[in-house]
Amino acid sequence: MGYVRIFAMQISDQLQGILDTLPTKTGCYLMKDKDSKVIYVGKAVNLRSRVRSYFHSGGQEHPRTRQLVQNIRDIEWILVGSELEALILEMNLIKKHKPFYNVRLKDDKRYPYIKIHWGEDYPRVTVTRRVVEDGAQYFGPYTGVWAVHQTLDVLRRIFPYLTCNRLITGQDTRACLYYDIKLCTGPCIGAISKDEYRAMIASLAEFLRGRTDGIVDRLHGDMQFAANELRFEQAATLRDQIEAIQQIVARQKIVLSSDYVDTDVIALARSEREACVQVFFIRNGRLIGREYFLMEGTDDTPDASVMSEFVKQFYDQSPGVPPQVLLPHEVEEIQIVRQWLESRRGGQKVTIKVPKRGQKRELVQMAAENAAETLNALQAQWESDEHRQTQALAELNEALELPQAPARIECYDISNTQGTAMVGSMVVFEQGVPNKQHYRRFNIRNVIGPDDFASMEEVLTRRFRRWQAMEALERDESPGAKKPDRSFSTLPDLIIIDGGKGQLGRAVKVLNEFGLGDVVPVVGLAKREEELFLPGKPLPVLLPRKSEGLYLVQRIRDEAHRFAITAHRKQRSRLGITSQLDTIPGIGPTRRKALMQHFGSIDAIRQASEQELAAAPKMNTSSAAAVKAHLQ
Repeated sequence: MGYVRIFAMQISDQLQGILDTLPTKTGCYLMKDKDSKVIYVGKAVNLRSRVRSYFHSGGQEHPRTRQLVQNIRDIEWILVGSELEALILEMNLIKKHKPFYNVRLKDDKRYPYIKIHWGEDYPRVTVTRRVVEDGAQYFGPYTGVWAVHQTLDVLRRIFPYLTCNRLITGQDTRACLYYDIKLCTGPCIGAISKDEYRAMIASLAEFLRGRTDGIVDRLHGDMQFAANELRFEQAATLRDQIEAIQQIVARQKIVLSSDYVDTDVIALARSEREACVQVFFIRNGRLIGREYFLMEGTDDTPDASVMSEFVKQFYDQSPGVPPQVLLPHEVEEIQIVRQWLESRRGGQKVTIKVPKRGQKRELVQMAAENAAETLNALQAQWESDEHRQTQALAELNEALELPQAPARIECYDISNTQGTAMVGSMVVFEQGVPNKQHYRRFNIRNVIGPDDFASMEEVLTRRFRRWQAMEALERDESPGAKKPDRSFSTLPDLIIIDGGKGQLGRAVKVLNEFGLGDVVPVVGLAKREEELFLPGKPLPVLLPRKSEGLYLVQRIRDEAHRFAITAHRKQRSRLGITSQLDTIPGIGPTRRKALMQHFGSIDAIRQASEQELAAAPKMNTSSAAAVKAHLQ
């Protein structure tokens, strides 16, 4: 219980009581905020050990984890009988609650599927967004409805399935127009029997699974039989179907020999807060399709964790699991994930491989390149869409009651590790597009310890001092006068502070000190619900979840966070301070820096005796004992 008490002043007695009485059994845990909203779902073999680890200093290395812990007000847990049951329950709870701090598929409700209604005498083929156990057959998920309908347009020309809702008796006197233009086989007038129609739909399903060789062989046989029976029109139709299939197959790239098992190839590309995952579907040695999916909530999350969450969430939605999955690297809990995939496949074996060389490795690299290109294209598409930018700025103008649409927006963020190597970032968006030439970093000079409020005040003070200096330069008309730096000489139309009311209060204070309180609008952006706090207003502004204005604010905030994190990592590297020292209680930035300067490296500190550590500058007996115990 001792290590939990390190943060005892920051947690309530109720929460401390939960931490002290957690069971040591397998199960899932739900972390809730002050409004009893589930903000994180996890699982553990030992609930007590796993949940308590969040409140240990070493468990809060990443900013996102620290933010999660700060918002926890209650913890609920559910016991299960095995790790597999815990994994399944965790996925169901994430699907139900969509917790903010979990890595999750973005907009997962939007993914459509092709559905074959086998429960009907004459099965229809439709598009649906729900997969249910109703005896139907599903294919997907696809990235968007457009891709599904494009696929169905091709399929209908090869396999002219029903699209009407009339009762099929085979006794109708007249077929509809679709029969005349060869987009329906006419079961309503008896032009095709029930068995023949169902056989055609079975071929359609085989086609979607990438099994084309058997279909072509059957169609060849049917065509020859029809020709022998002098049914030349039917034989010509079958010939056209064979040619259409062969044209599609010819465009499918052969990537593996046909004796390889069916395979999904998965790879990802990362931005600061999102991940784009590309999936190649290889059936019978051919690349029959590919789709991309976006993951959100991925900042500060290792690739292995992101990939593990994608595999679980994707195959939880997917109607089928192939016998082989290729990945760029190992995923977390690979054994239990494999066991779950095999249960999804009806007990049949599933192989998860991380190829190191050869053709399979090249496939994974190709998928990764496609993921990176897709992510870049999505970001570039938004930046090049002037209509969306204009709409976003207009929405911000209206929601925040600004005097005009904010042509120049500046966003500020602070990054540090327990007060170490603190860095502030300033990013600039003009007309909704980042202007990276105006980005600036601020190494925090005058703040001791992890005080984000004071750090933000220092950054803004220095920024507007530079503005004052640039004002003086602009008035200087003497020959050879220095030109102003536009990154500081231009006042923003809106400042976004990455933080809540406390950060906002410091920003307002600085603006008032420079006489800009009524000139430069400022808002604070709270991370959890992405609420925008305005000075002097008790209630925050919530932009609509799908609005262009919110998307712009998120992009600006993400860019400020990325820029601050990058600068912070460089600063830590320059100082020679590593996370191994960051997490030692009682060893602050001054002692960390003194230790590195005295011993030169972490290895030298680890090899030093407790007496040698105590004799080092800024150290004493108790701090030396803490360092020795931690590094051992």
